[in-house]
Amino acid sequence: MKKLLLITLLISNYHMYGANFEVKMLNQGQDGVMVFEPSLLKINAGDTVTFKATDAAHNSASIPGMIPNGASSWNGELSRDISVTFDVPGIYGYQCTPHAMMAMVGVIQVDNNTGNLDAVKIVASSFKTTFVMNQSRLDDLLSEF
Repeated sequence: MKKLLLITLLISNYHMYGANFEVKMLNQGQDGVMVFEPSLLKINAGDTVTFKATDAAHNSASIPGMIPNGASSWNGELSRDISVTFDVPGIYGYQCTPHAMMAMVGVIQVDNNTGNLDAVKIVASSFKTTFVMNQSRLDDLLSEF
């Protein structure tokens, strides 16, 4: 009986805490130059993503208008790791602020929810006009939904 109680307690505690994911901020990666790796994540509400300053002079910042209503925005410092916990379901677009014009962007989906996808695509259509390279990167990421 004690073993059953202990196993039940361990399982319930496991579900109380979200998983942790890591996204590297890179000058060069699998998908080219100025990338987040991975650039697309599908996670659950309560999960945390740590954006690792693998290469210098990068940050992670949410893109205004490309996060769900009620979600908190974030804006990390250059060359510093930042951890963000995602509690609101939906699609989140983010960028490296100094390299946004090089399409250093990524997308996170929380709880398989696409409720704000149309709003994200509207903002993305004007945001990507500032890209001087990799013009299709953001569209390619959003086409996964």
